[in-house]
Amino acid sequence: MRVLICGGGDVALLLARRMSREGNDVVIVEQDAKRCDYLDEALDATVVRGNASSVRTLQKAGLAQADMLIAVTNSDYINFLACLMAQNERAASVRIARMRTPEVAYWRHMAENLGLEIDLIIHPESEVAERVMRVLPTPGVSDIFDFANGRVSLFGMMIQPDSWVAGKTLRELDASGPPRNSIIAMIFRNQQVIIPRGSDTLEVGDHVYVCCNQDEADEAMRFMGLPGRTTLESVFILGGRQISILLAQELERRGVQVKLFEQDIERCHRLTELLDSTLIVNADGTEEAVLLEENIKGVSAFLSLTSDDEDNLIASLLARKLGAQKVVTLLNRLNYLTMAQRLGINTSISPRTVAVDQILQFVRKGRVLSVTTFREEEAEALELLAMEDSRYVGKRLMDLKFPEGTIVGAIAKPGGEVIVPRGTSMIDAGDRVIFFALETSVPKLEAAFFRDRAAVREAR
Repeated sequence: MRVLICGGGDVALLLARRMSREGNDVVIVEQDAKRCDYLDEALDATVVRGNASSVRTLQKAGLAQADMLIAVTNSDYINFLACLMAQNERAASVRIARMRTPEVAYWRHMAENLGLEIDLIIHPESEVAERVMRVLPTPGVSDIFDFANGRVSLFGMMIQPDSWVAGKTLRELDASGPPRNSIIAMIFRNQQVIIPRGSDTLEVGDHVYVCCNQDEADEAMRFMGLPGRTTLESVFILGGRQISILLAQELERRGVQVKLFEQDIERCHRLTELLDSTLIVNADGTEEAVLLEENIKGVSAFLSLTSDDEDNLIASLLARKLGAQKVVTLLNRLNYLTMAQRLGINTSISPRTVAVDQILQFVRKGRVLSVTTFREEEAEALELLAMEDSRYVGKRLMDLKFPEGTIVGAIAKPGGEVIVPRGTSMIDAGDRVIFFALETSVPKLEAAFFRDRAAVREAR
């Protein structure tokens, strides 16, 4: 498949790297000369310098031959226009655009009314807000993901020095009576990603992910030493960006007391028009004196959501020191995600990985039901639909040879049953199978699950 990506930012980089590795012919259009040189060195892809709003540039990049156009420039207008030009040129039968405007619902409605054929319009800020809201009531949990229409849950956590699971092997934990349908699916240890086996040991500082039946999620959290869900009473938000507004509005609806810190006085005035009960504080929320004056100690959560990664990291460390019960950090630079983990920041989230997940899930639609990327695309959770022709169907797991660096986390049966499989478990046609895999193992897993690469492409 020939894929034309408009824009050469981090989202484009991740998409191009992934799609090139899977055998697609990828072309990137980027205006900045230095960025073009970097992309040319970093990727096995063709890089064309130019403005994606120019039809000549897109034609030079091979628009007529493209099967898919993904517009992820920094401009909503250019992204929309690129899809419009592709439609006018009768090119790229699949068209995807990223939008950042808070009026994204209007843009979607307008595209539909005008007959603009854009297959997917993503709005990462909305998805980021949803992911943050999932973890706010759960102290100690870094993130929560749902699979199989909410029947399977995956939660992340850091192993603290006083945790009873620290120093235990997975085999020892399994003998201690965890919920029947739960499994430790991944361990992130510094730069290393481990798809664990029974002999692996949990160490202090590890970031682990536990997969379980949704009904047993609270029990699994308690087994891992977490306090479980709490009631949100007060939340501090740093920065007046769109994500901050979305979260403040949702928290208001839930009756939570919110304070939002913003240094730009004009922005503060605008925020007072958009928010009802949120207290807008015109001050630097990275200063200790300001946070102490506003009574940060014991606040349910502190959300650091400015456009500056360094400010977000500093503010998060300070908020944790001053007694915030939960800290959430927004990070745009992907290499900062590992740094945040090393600094002990439990919950960090990147709009860029969120955008990649949304696009890949759509691109792989069919037998690949969902895609979730972890850290700097070091690992993935894949939800695959088992078909009758899959080589994994009808055999015991102990008799199957999965690609190295993969594990079956859960099997969701069509009738509603969810199991965390053991060696004697079998995959049947129609099952939703949740795999956890190192990023290098994903193409091998898909090819094996769908018998061959052609089947994978057909599924997309």
